[in-house]
Amino acid sequence: MFADIGPLEVVTLVIMAVVIFGPDKLPKLIQDTMGFIRKIRSFADSAKEDIRAELGPEFKDFDFEDLHPKTFVRKQLLGGNEDPLGFKEIRDGLDFKSVLNDEPTKPAPPAPNLVKPAAPDTGTPLAKGERPPYDLDAT
Repeated sequence: MFADIGPLEVVTLVIMAVVIFGPDKLPKLIQDTMGFIRKIRSFADSAKEDIRAELGPEFKDFDFEDLHPKTFVRKQLLGGNEDPLGFKEIRDGLDFKSVLNDEPTKPAPPAPNLVKPAAPDTGTPLAKGERPPYDLDAT
C-alpha cells in the first residue's frame, strides 16, 4: 500500500505534520492514532474468532483470505494448485522472453487431435449420376 511512497515524500509528510500540529502535540497525536489502530485490529481479530467459533468444527480450516475474489476463483474453479483446465500447458507454451529478445522460439508441443480422422479416400471416381457419400461429422 505504501510501497510507492519515496523517501522525499515521507520527509515532506513529516515536515507538514510538524508544521500543522506542532512539535508539542505531534507525539500525543501519534500515540492516539496507534491506540486507535490497535483497538480496530483487536476488534477485527475477536470478530474473526467469534465467526470461526459460530461456524463450528466443519469450518475449522476456514480462512478469510479465501473470500478474496482472486483466491476464491483460484481455489474453487481451478482446484487450488491443480490445473484441471490445462492452463499450465498454455502458459508454458507462451515464451514472452524469447519474443522480446528476438530469440527463436521452441516448437510448441503437438496439440491433441480433437477431430476424428476422415474416412480414407478410396481414390475411385464417382460414376455419372452417383451421389457422393454423406459424412455426418463433416457437416
